[in-house]
Amino acid sequence: MTATTHAPAAHRDANVLRWLGAYTTSVTGDVVYFTALTWAAAEAAGPARAGFVLAAGAVPRAVLMLFGGVLADRLGPRRVLIGSDLVRCLTILAAAALTYARGPELPVLCALAVCFGVADALFLPAVGALPTRLTVPGQLTQVQGMRSLAVRFANTAGPFAAAAALTAGGAAGAFTGVGALFGLSLALLLVLRAPGGTVRAETSGWSQLRDGLRYLRGRRRLLRLVAVIGLGEMCFSGPVGTALVLLTGERGWSPGTLSLLLGVFSVAGAVVGVALTALPRVPAPGAVLAGCLLATAALVTALGLARPGPAVAVALCALLGAASGIPMILGHALLQQWTAPGYVGRVTSVTSLCTLGLSPFLFPLAGLVTAAWGAGVFLAGCGAVSLLAAALAASPALTAPPPAR
Repeated sequence: MTATTHAPAAHRDANVLRWLGAYTTSVTGDVVYFTALTWAAAEAAGPARAGFVLAAGAVPRAVLMLFGGVLADRLGPRRVLIGSDLVRCLTILAAAALTYARGPELPVLCALAVCFGVADALFLPAVGALPTRLTVPGQLTQVQGMRSLAVRFANTAGPFAAAAALTAGGAAGAFTGVGALFGLSLALLLVLRAPGGTVRAETSGWSQLRDGLRYLRGRRRLLRLVAVIGLGEMCFSGPVGTALVLLTGERGWSPGTLSLLLGVFSVAGAVVGVALTALPRVPAPGAVLAGCLLATAALVTALGLARPGPAVAVALCALLGAASGIPMILGHALLQQWTAPGYVGRVTSVTSLCTLGLSPFLFPLAGLVTAAWGAGVFLAGCGAVSLLAAALAASPALTAPPPAR
């Protein structure tokens, strides 16, 4: 289906709903996968080497992500997503079979992490680029709200699903469950209809990548928006959750308090996602983006340095989930509205690299800072990053009316 001015509302569009279903099952599979991989690596080689296994997948994901954007523009994001889900499904099921037969082994887990990282590098830019081919620009904010809701659902349900699978079938059972999730995502993508690529196949991948970077560099407003998204989301793509775990242990709070902290953060973000899908449009999105990033900076800093009790900390996490969720939705919606169709994949790959690609490398930093000065200092550092994003978002370049694509 090509988007037209007469396209149905996003939440009633069958094509958009297929994309949302595929995205939700795939992201949930990601959460279960990383939990199961960490568990299996710790069982096979101890906790110290578990980080090495995770890094084996994070490095190719970061290195290849920009080329994932090139492929999304060249072949069309739907084809890239189908290939990514197929590779991840087959790879994880092969790892499940080997783990079932011989138990978790470090070489198998490292090979799985590398293959999965490569497939993820293709998946992330493509899944971000696909909505522009499914609906009209005026509905992209609603679609991004639905996407945010899917991420919050995955982050909430994924750990419980992983725990249940690991309890019932060990690492092999959890890997099998992940393979089933990717198989379901693949099935939904196969019945989805979207236009193909928009970049000439005669040009090389390197040329297309350089062309995409030149396109982004030559549009100051779009470049600044990419910087805002990257800075605004980098800390919230995992490192803040890690810091909350460390903060809970540092202050002697119970595991139940940790569950509440993480739970209300996700639920509040999900509520925001639902609310934004119900709005036909968001007035002054640039100003809203800046204001929410400023609130995010204040809340995460207060959570780290004000030394609140458990009840106040839970309330702050709920507000933080809502405040940080709005920029994630609006930022990506503006990015897709302001980017020419033939460059959406490559521009999305840059934001994905800044957020999901580089964020795993902040996990060791969270541990080092916590060991030296406490988890509160790391959270305050996340606040400083969000404050910088708010300052960039408050510039006239972003608060002025959007340009034509």
